[in-house]
Amino acid sequence: MNESTPAGITSAYRWRIHRNVLIYIAILLSLMGAMAWAEQWGLSRNLIGPIFLFSTVMIYALIGISGRTSDQDEYYVAGRRIPAMYNGMATAADWMSAASFISLAGALYLQGFSGSGQQPGGLAYVMGWTGGFCLVAFLIAPQLRAMQLYTLPDYFDRRFGGRWPRIIAALASVLCSFTYVVAQIYGIGLIASRLTGVQFEIGILLGLGGVLLCSFLGGMRAITWTQVAQYIMLLLAFLIPVSWLAYQQLGSPVAPLVYGAQLSRIEAIEKRLINDPAEIEVRQEYARRARVFEARLLDVDRAMVDLRQSLEDEIRELKAQGADFASIAKARRELLAVPKDPAAARELWSKAMLDNQERSLPLGGMPPHAQAFQGDPDGSPAQVRQFNESRLNFMALIFCLMVGTAGLPHLLTRFYTLPSVAETRSSVAWSLFFIGLLYLSVPALAVLVKFEVLNNLVGSSFEDLPSWMAQWARVDSGLLEISDVNGDRVLQLGELKLGADMIMLATPELGGMPFVVSGLVAAGGLAAALSTADGLLLTISNALVHDIGPGRARKPKSAEGRVILSKFALLAVAMLAAVVAAFKPAQILALVSASFSLAAAAFFPGMVLGMAWQRVHRKAVVVGMLSGLAVTVYYLVSNAQGLRHALGLHPLGGLWFGIQPLSAGVFGVPVGFLAMILATWFLSPSAVSNAPQAQEADPALGHYPGL
Repeated sequence: MNESTPAGITSAYRWRIHRNVLIYIAILLSLMGAMAWAEQWGLSRNLIGPIFLFSTVMIYALIGISGRTSDQDEYYVAGRRIPAMYNGMATAADWMSAASFISLAGALYLQGFSGSGQQPGGLAYVMGWTGGFCLVAFLIAPQLRAMQLYTLPDYFDRRFGGRWPRIIAALASVLCSFTYVVAQIYGIGLIASRLTGVQFEIGILLGLGGVLLCSFLGGMRAITWTQVAQYIMLLLAFLIPVSWLAYQQLGSPVAPLVYGAQLSRIEAIEKRLINDPAEIEVRQEYARRARVFEARLLDVDRAMVDLRQSLEDEIRELKAQGADFASIAKARRELLAVPKDPAAARELWSKAMLDNQERSLPLGGMPPHAQAFQGDPDGSPAQVRQFNESRLNFMALIFCLMVGTAGLPHLLTRFYTLPSVAETRSSVAWSLFFIGLLYLSVPALAVLVKFEVLNNLVGSSFEDLPSWMAQWARVDSGLLEISDVNGDRVLQLGELKLGADMIMLATPELGGMPFVVSGLVAAGGLAAALSTADGLLLTISNALVHDIGPGRARKPKSAEGRVILSKFALLAVAMLAAVVAAFKPAQILALVSASFSLAAAAFFPGMVLGMAWQRVHRKAVVVGMLSGLAVTVYYLVSNAQGLRHALGLHPLGGLWFGIQPLSAGVFGVPVGFLAMILATWFLSPSAVSNAPQAQEADPALGHYPGL
């Protein structure tokens, strides 16, 4: 469908879509009702999870199969005939990734509103992502849609001409999208392993099958309609548990309107825990452990020898005393865990030292939830510096997330699928509405979960702890860790460490809800990860096939041939991302934040100046993109914890102005703008004949399409 399509056809098409969506909602509600009924009649929890997983993935797969196509327009931009409301729904699903659904509430739980230490997130994520979408609505999306393109690198090709702007944009698309998709596949593996009980790596493969079934056959056409289905799933999965908790704690299901009442109660509990003798005892023990690791790092080689010798002596003494097998086995495991070389020891002990130092702080290293910023502007010099750095990191992260949103290739491509520029503006409004339904509830969920933990879980006897905690610990010890540090067999807050990536997924179990709600939440998290992974993989494959290569003349002549090549590129990238995700390279939010910084530095300066300043030319945009990317990548890599440990550097010694590496784009974006402006002034533009695409301007739109 194009802009000249008769209104009667549009009405019939829209009615057919409405009917199919209503049928899907009826099927989904029937599945939920059947699972709830089956649980009441004794269906095992070991079956409820896999049934939810495979049923929902099969629904998405069927939608993907029904949307299969080899037509170029359908594969790349869904035929440019997606109605605004449904494109808004698909965009929201694309946007509500594993980071938003799984990790955002967890980040707010751990970091409070302002963030903490090396995690300056908190409300910065909500504010930055929402602000970024407004930036897309008013500045970017309508102009891009007017140009009738397929990919974001096409914009750089059309606006600036020549091969290099397109290739650099395509490589940057691959870089930031691959970082993003690794985070999604990690989330898929996490959910699948928890839902089915299989190993994490097998969970990744199970979820990857769903991704490929949705995206491999039908490209953007199939992905759009699976994302509509996935949004409905994740909306129900998010709102039901947060409404349940709100009603359970406050008597009202409208969580965003009532959760503020719990903030004062949380503040009172936090003050009590800070001064609690048992908590103080736990903090002192963690401080002692931190000093032990700090002493080892002074002479790593000698410490390794002494540690091995002491453990060997302990094993011999246990055997001589006739100790039980479990004690001897524990000592042997500790001996085997001793690092094999000084580099590994330095990395392991540095991490352990920092972890124990953080847990030796009040509230287990978490800031008071409602605190504006860390530190004190009227306190000691150290507190003033901490306050300033906390505030600076908060603003830097908001900036990176805003401009990164405006530069994300997989998100901007969504607006190529609409029939007209007017529909694009309407679609952005719908996207903000659908995203807002979830984002308004995220801070509420974090507060309600924290109250549940502080009020009902902390202070419980170890013997009375629920079984779901041990089950989560088996999935990944980084998600949940419990240890009786002071030996009183009572759980203190400092003895409980929860990972951000499990808070949302464990909410139903934490709130005592039926297990069918746990299955629903896991299915919603899977839908969020799948929906974003679909779009990202398509973006990468399109960049590799459509935008990069030895030259467009050598690519398949037929549109069908190019589509087939894109499908196989998508398959290869998906497998590579699965391999990387299996190594658990970082937390989901860290990977996603890095991808936003990369997208911001690579694309935002070029798009903004290209749309606003006619004088910007090919050489200038090449210099600006490379400069911004280089600074951002350098800052990210040079401050990677693993690399700094391997080189024997201070973990935080490479920071500029105290800004954390996940906000690296705050340096890359200004450098990109400055380099582009200077190159525009001082470098002569290339000959126009080298950029024939740039001459194809519509007089009604301005000097070039999209302006």
